[in-house]
Amino acid sequence: MSLVTSVAGESVTAEPSRTSQPPGVLRQVWSILSPAERKRFLLLQPLVIFTALLETAGLASIVPFLALLSDPDAIEENASLKAVYDAVGFTSSTSFFFAVGVGVLLLVTVGNAVNAITTWSLLRFAWDGNHTMSLRLLESYLARPYAYFLEHNSSELAKNILAEVGIVVSGVLVVLTQMLARGVVLTGILLMLLVLDPLMAVGTGGVFGLLYGGMFAAVRQQLRRDGEMRNTANGARHKIAGEALGGVKELKLYGLEGEVARAYEKPSVVFGTTQARAAVIGQLPRYALESIAFGGVLLIVLGLLWRGQGLADVLPVLGLYAFSAYRMLPGLQTMFSGFTNIRFAQSALDTLYRDLHAERPAPLTSPSKMAFASTLALRDVTYSYPAARRVALNGVNLVIAKGQWVAFVGPTGAGKSTLVDLLLGLLVPDSGAVVVDGVLLDTVRARAWQAHVAYVPQQIFLIDDTVARNICFGVDANEIDRVRMEQAARIAQIHDFIESELPNGYRTAIGERGVRLSGGQRQRIGIARALYRQPDFLVLDEATSALDNATEAAFFAALREDFAMVSVVSIAHRLTTTRDFDRIAVVEQGRIVDQGTFSELLERSPNFKDALAKAACDS
Repeated sequence: MSLVTSVAGESVTAEPSRTSQPPGVLRQVWSILSPAERKRFLLLQPLVIFTALLETAGLASIVPFLALLSDPDAIEENASLKAVYDAVGFTSSTSFFFAVGVGVLLLVTVGNAVNAITTWSLLRFAWDGNHTMSLRLLESYLARPYAYFLEHNSSELAKNILAEVGIVVSGVLVVLTQMLARGVVLTGILLMLLVLDPLMAVGTGGVFGLLYGGMFAAVRQQLRRDGEMRNTANGARHKIAGEALGGVKELKLYGLEGEVARAYEKPSVVFGTTQARAAVIGQLPRYALESIAFGGVLLIVLGLLWRGQGLADVLPVLGLYAFSAYRMLPGLQTMFSGFTNIRFAQSALDTLYRDLHAERPAPLTSPSKMAFASTLALRDVTYSYPAARRVALNGVNLVIAKGQWVAFVGPTGAGKSTLVDLLLGLLVPDSGAVVVDGVLLDTVRARAWQAHVAYVPQQIFLIDDTVARNICFGVDANEIDRVRMEQAARIAQIHDFIESELPNGYRTAIGERGVRLSGGQRQRIGIARALYRQPDFLVLDEATSALDNATEAAFFAALREDFAMVSVVSIAHRLTTTRDFDRIAVVEQGRIVDQGTFSELLERSPNFKDALAKAACDS
């Protein structure tokens, strides 16, 4: 059982992945944004700058306000203040102080309101990216050739789409937008402080810079390692959970619930530990800075007093620095947390960058069908799976005429499924050619050929929806042809069951993966789905393995009658079902070693005769 083997035998210790060095964070982020997203981002920058100017102006306005409070005579001594006082018609310094205070409050309030709008706009931009990037990543995966999915675990790909994109958005894109907004504001405040007192501003900025820079330098490598471990552990979590829930029937039957839980526990602990450690590291400077900021204010007071300035002179500057610190510390903390979050999310960003920029085949958008009036042929076809030790097919030649029924028989691993995948246009030969009516079937024409094709695997893919939506899979609910659907179901020998035994007929929900149906019922729905497409070329990959002999025979008889000109290729589950096929191809070790009718092979092929006798004994 693959699930049990996977969970019990697989090491789930999260180790950092080793990949080639991608470009820097900013280049990666810019490259994964679409042109429309880049334009939108640039259009937000004037709003960011305006916000910074308002915040800086609000802070700057505090200095004259505090100067007035500490020295009321400044109204008479300052020509500008005196002009405003007389022009408005104030009658007392108290009313003037109140008006100036209201003005400062209004300026700060407007700045905060604009800051809130800017933050909302930036966050909306970032989280819109969660939708667009996850969609583009899904499209990128779906555009890959079928062979790609033979080498990659589906849970890993799903994790990248559903989890890693979110990590990149919350840990990189959102953080970068916040850092940008805070950085512009901090720059404005520092410039203002430099104008007022260059020496004090440089000293204050240097202390904060050394503190944050030193702490980040100390933890940056740990954050990168933790990010890689989190990525690996998250992949293991998704894989184990997906396999466990997909195979819950066998797990419960064999009592393996505890073993699966223990296997899940290992990467889950690593995931939680690295997440917590990154969060704590991001908050570390906050606690030290509160003490440093308070001590800094005291030093500023002592420094100003030591320079011979009186309390009236010290109070405005002190108030400015205190309020500046109040505005700057959250910004500095945001910047530090941003750097730690980005470093921690670097592994997820690398994954997203790599997969979005991987070479993609040309889109399969051929609008018309290929002609299929005569033959489908394999000409000296050879194929090997990536990293396989031996070829899967070697020098295969085969011709299937329009309307002909051909069965593939042979031992497991002989190459039958690979033959089918080549005929379906899912794989491309390493050498040789697949030809339809004299036209080469390649990646460009694959979609046009697949418009002729229907395929029924042994394990049917079903969605958690109604019987009708599963039979008419991919068809809009308003466009379902009920007559065509019921005809397909009748040929598949499932119509009577649907109408008489399901509570809502074709509108009955069948549950996740068709859990409310038997194996034979699921297979017949899969057959009906294939027939609803009205194909010219039908492939049955052990598609009747769960049907009893009578139902299987009835299906083949109905198929012969209603789809007389359809070419049928079957990987046979029961050799007796091949009795009425036009031709049987015996596949062994990647080659077609014999071909003929049932009676011809029975007469001349000892292997076929032995396989038929064994199948009869097994049944």
